[in-house]
Amino acid sequence: MEVYVNNKLHEMQGTPNLSDVLDVLNIQSQKGIALAVNNNVISRADWPTHQLNPNDKITLIKATQGG
Repeated sequence: MEVYVNNKLHEMQGTPNLSDVLDVLNIQSQKGIALAVNNNVISRADWPTHQLNPNDKITLIKATQGG
């Protein structure tokens, strides 16, 4: 299945959920990030159960420190 993460195409196996996407992107720490699917923010508690559909558009936002 193909999904888009920040407008970049990614091929996923099976029926992935949002946690699977983080694994594929090699993001071990889930701290300081937010995820939206098709412009709808998904609660962190729902990431493991939120099933993705072909061509979903996922927006991943990482918080950064700075001044």
